[in-house]
Amino acid sequence: MEQIIHNSLATAQSYKEYKEMVLSLIKEGKSTGSEQNESRSHFSKLNNQRMKRLDKQTKLSEETLIKTQRIQKDFTWLVLTESWCGDAAQTLPVINKFAEANEKIDLKVVLRDENEDLMNQFLTNGSKSIPKLIVVENESKKVVGSWGPRSEKAAQMVLDYKEKHGKIDDKFKMDLQNWYNADKGANIEKELLDLINELI
Repeated sequence: MEQIIHNSLATAQSYKEYKEMVLSLIKEGKSTGSEQNESRSHFSKLNNQRMKRLDKQTKLSEETLIKTQRIQKDFTWLVLTESWCGDAAQTLPVINKFAEANEKIDLKVVLRDENEDLMNQFLTNGSKSIPKLIVVENESKKVVGSWGPRSEKAAQMVLDYKEKHGKIDDKFKMDLQNWYNADKGANIEKELLDLINELI
């Protein structure tokens, strides 16, 4: 596992670098990932707009900021993602706010399709679901926590819809994005705060 993490970190980008890369691809009509098509290009463009909005609007609570600032050890928060992923667009800006709150958190972003060995260590019900946050303690190089691809409430919505309709469709994807917009990152923040509590 340590070697897999090490290999992925060698190609990791900062949050700012990741966003710049995505924007550059959008200008070429592309997305990240091994599969290129019109749908993924469209969602990359949409997600870029979502992330820009959330970067401006997302604010962590006072309690969250205080607890995050109590972290004493150095950690790398390594996130597996792709530009076309709607869940990632809603999640990454919140994760970034935690990293901004304490310099002990070094946020790094890697692409799922380029890091298959790492992704295979963190499957969700057997699938390569993203985003996936992996918390690495820098001194020991050990993975001490993980989160994702969705908050528990959003994950339950997915399960319930699949049970009723058999699969996720465009209608549900829109419903889920509407839920994210109404939630304003509150559930993600709450669950990441639980993760923080294990690190302090």
